[in-house]
Order: sequence, then structure tokens, then C-alpha cells
Amino acid sequence: MKLGYIRVSRDTQTTALQEGAMKQEHCERTFVDTMTGKRFDRPELQRMLDLARPKDVVVVWRLDRLGRSLKELIEIVNLFAARGIELRSLKEHIDTSTPTGKLMFHVMAALAEFERDIIQERTQAGLEAARARGRKGGRPKAISALRPGQLERAKQLYAARNNTVEEIMRLTGFKSRATFYKYVVNPTGYATS
Repeated sequence: MKLGYIRVSRDTQTTALQEGAMKQEHCERTFVDTMTGKRFDRPELQRMLDLARPKDVVVVWRLDRLGRSLKELIEIVNLFAARGIELRSLKEHIDTSTPTGKLMFHVMAALAEFERDIIQERTQAGLEAARARGRKGGRPKAISALRPGQLERAKQLYAARNNTVEEIMRLTGFKSRATFYKYVVNPTGYATS
């Protein structure tokens, strides 16, 4: 029996391409997981493994749909081999029922992991280069949205105790009560009693 396995990382991704490939391969059952490939506790993968019998063929669109790391892919393929189950990856043209297919599986899995590592290295190098140029990532601090002098004005109004916090926030442009308390009421960060 041919068993199709489909995985997408998020609900917003479509499975149409993979489903079409499984129909073209005449898979009798198809299992679909919507979660990251880094997790091994994928319920549909587990259901497929429970159903698979010797001489069955598991069909995936690409190897990275089955697992994200070389270690995980090899563990899954070894599990298949121990149970007499074969793997066919359509995009990489890998079929583990042949010695050449087994070799190709190991080569392609190693190259896929190498590619992911290179992408991670490039991302880290880009972030470090941006930091070296003085750029910071992430959200800008809420206080940076205030006009110059507004923080000092808010501190003066708060110290005078003539206005409510809401009035001071409205007068000085604070949007968040938490930001107001962080920068005006308790700027040192120490708990007040």
C-alpha cells in the first residue's frame, strides 16, 4: 500500500501542491500534519507509522516534509527499514527500495541539512554586521515615539500632583500606562512599596 505524508508548517500554508502529488502517485491513504518539522510528536505521522506494514511505501513530496534534521530523517528511514517499509521522495527522486536510492537518500539528506546550516550562518553574519554598523533589531522602544521634552514634562506634571495619570498621559503623548509608569513613575526599575 502507498501511504502519502504531507506536512506544512503553518495553517496559512496550502497543502494543494503536495496533495496533487500524492494523488498522482496513487496513494491509498494520505496523512497531513500542520506543524513544524522540528517536532517529532506529529500526530498524523504517528498514525501513519502505526498503520504502515512491511512492503508499504511512504511517499513524501520532499525529504524536509518528513523531518528537518539529518539525524531525524535517518532515524525515521531506519525505523522504516527495520519494519520493511520503503520511502519514496518525489522531488529528490529517491526510492529506498534500491541500493542507489538508499545512497541518494543519505547524500540528499546531508545536503539539505548543510543548506539549512548555511542559511543560519548567513542570517547570524547579517545580524552581526548590522549590529557592528550600530543597527539594532526588534521593536523600537515606546518612549522613542514621544516628542523631545515630553518625558521631562510628564515627570514635572507627575511630581506636581495636580493632574491624574490619564490627564498627564493625554497631555504628553503617552499611549501606554505601562510605559508611563516605567519611565515616569518608577524610572529606576526598583519596586516601590
